[in-house]
Amino acid sequence: MFIDFEGIDGSGKTTLSNLLASRLKKLGYKVAHAREGGELQSPTARRIRELTRDAKLLEMCPRAEFFLNLARDAQQLDEVIAPALKRGEVCITDRYLYSQLALTGGGRGLKEEQLLPSCELASQGLWPDLVILVDVDPDLARLRKRLGKVQSGKANDSDSRKGLVGAGLAVRVREAFLAQARKDPSRWIILENNDQPLRVLEQRLVEAVVARLEGREQPVQRLVPAPSLPSCVASVDDVEERFFQAVDALEAREPQLAAWLLNGIPGLPAHQRRLAYAERLPGLVARSLNGLEDDTAWTLRDVLSASVPADVAEGIGFVTSPRSHALRQRLYAQAPAAVLEGLKRQDSPEAWALRERGVKDGHLAAVLLGLAGVDGDESWVIREAGMQRKLYSEVARSLGGLTTERAEALREALIPHDRLAVLKSTTGLETPVAVGLREQLEKGALKLVLRSLTGVDTPRAWAMRERGAALTKEALDSVDGMDSPAAWKLRASAARRWPATVVSSMRGLPLVAETRALLDRILEEQAGKLPVLRNAYAVVAQARALEQAQRPARALAETLSVDAGRQEA
Repeated sequence: MFIDFEGIDGSGKTTLSNLLASRLKKLGYKVAHAREGGELQSPTARRIRELTRDAKLLEMCPRAEFFLNLARDAQQLDEVIAPALKRGEVCITDRYLYSQLALTGGGRGLKEEQLLPSCELASQGLWPDLVILVDVDPDLARLRKRLGKVQSGKANDSDSRKGLVGAGLAVRVREAFLAQARKDPSRWIILENNDQPLRVLEQRLVEAVVARLEGREQPVQRLVPAPSLPSCVASVDDVEERFFQAVDALEAREPQLAAWLLNGIPGLPAHQRRLAYAERLPGLVARSLNGLEDDTAWTLRDVLSASVPADVAEGIGFVTSPRSHALRQRLYAQAPAAVLEGLKRQDSPEAWALRERGVKDGHLAAVLLGLAGVDGDESWVIREAGMQRKLYSEVARSLGGLTTERAEALREALIPHDRLAVLKSTTGLETPVAVGLREQLEKGALKLVLRSLTGVDTPRAWAMRERGAALTKEALDSVDGMDSPAAWKLRASAARRWPATVVSSMRGLPLVAETRALLDRILEEQAGKLPVLRNAYAVVAQARALEQAQRPARALAETLSVDAGRQEA
């Protein structure tokens, strides 16, 4: 029997396919997994996959990508799948030709009827007996994928070619998979992986597959029904309660994700949960303190610094208080790279003392990554050293936020070496290099192009955002914290397509009538979606924290005003 698993990146198909293989072996079946442990079993197929993922090959057209992916699957078929089936084994694949139809047709926009003949040629008539579509909300899949990178130490890895297109690609690919499943319900089973414990999914999957192996057909296409929306929708007034109810429910089945969702969220309820998670998940708790400056956050950092120093350093964020300087000094010996990379936009004597120490200790690359936004003679000496060492990507990223002629000239020189790193360095800028790279890379690296527009308020930037919003959510990432009429217009028009990102783009804005109205509208329409709840509460919590912090200043201003009035009288 030939069983194929399909789904968007981060859906859980690799985990579930390997769990199924293990369970079937325990039940006495002979099983071959063509991508056991997440690695393609054919060396040739692995080499082809590296080529299709290479972010330097941005000009690769969809047709070329399609034929390379077909070559990968054809090689897996000849070398792994067909021999296993001839031996009478159950053969499991993690992606097959359906993925190429979904990616190139649904994702890239080519016509499926033009792709099918080539897929038939690659398959040699051999198609799966059963296809398991692991279906998941793309926003949730992205959170899980990001968490997985953090836990595996790959948080700073570059995007693949596919990732550079933007998060909208996953939405289109998912829609294409669901369309394929609807056309062939007897072959496809849909396994919804949004809010069920892994053990439940695994058991239902095993039961369904064993039923097929024994010739017992199942009448329903969905193994786990799609979640129904709750009868009571959330609003700004009760989003805190709804969010923490969702987090507590999630903690029982995905504790790591529950801790990760607290990232950057201020306030006592979030801290209470961090304290509960701290012993089991110290690294994630430390990272979740990103940018927080209250006493509880500092106490947690002090407690966790001995066990997870790099995570604590990452979780300081851009805080520049005396306490942050003292903590970085203590953490340097255990986590020099994380400390040095966290010095972005810091030009203080304390920051420079750490940089000098880092250079002497041989951490030039990390020092460069922490130089973004810093100008002055000392910084340029370090950049020149980086150029001599051919640390082109790190030098490019050290130019983040700089608009001087010297910075632009260096960007020009670095484009042949790493144009994506140069593009990242132009975030928030509208320099000639920025404009030129955006026009050049809009098609192949739309995600980075749109994010580089963050804070840019020009007609050219708004035109690019409007084009991008039809394709991917990063167009909304680029209006984070913006309070202009154009920003509100874009949010309103994209609220149904990219609700979670529209919500997160309001972080840092006060809870005025316009903010509340759009939040309430999205919460009503997207009730029950965890990424939306999370982002909405982050907006509300930060707005409340800022309002609370401003109260003493307002009270002092009012007192001074009253005193001045009395003196005049």
